[in-house]
Amino acid sequence: MKPIPESHADILDKRAFAHLSTLMSDGSPQASPVWVDTDGPRIVVNSAEGRLKDRNIRRDPRVAVSVIDPDNPYRSLTIRGRVTKISTEGADDHIDRMAKKYMGVDEYPYRSPDETRVMYYIEPDRVAAMG
Repeated sequence: MKPIPESHADILDKRAFAHLSTLMSDGSPQASPVWVDTDGPRIVVNSAEGRLKDRNIRRDPRVAVSVIDPDNPYRSLTIRGRVTKISTEGADDHIDRMAKKYMGVDEYPYRSPDETRVMYYIEPDRVAAMG
């Protein structure tokens, strides 16, 4: 696992939107804007079961994440890695924490009653820090 450079780790603590790229069944890329978090060495993304990114990750765990510093758009992180853990445990609380970070609200407002939240833990294999 490649560590996130200390010089750029702060980007992941900011209200920085990321793009998560997964692979479709035909090998073509699919990108989704996502909120990002870390558990220390791994990048954490939260979504709902059954969405396209969920289906893609479960079929092929290789992903890429691109994050731009909201305070300096010339400073960024690009991460290629693998989803090594998929878990529903704590995912509802996690999406509420992400809603606080990104929206300033205590509870994620777009949750539908029938969805199951899922957390994806990404271990970086390659990291490029720019700016």
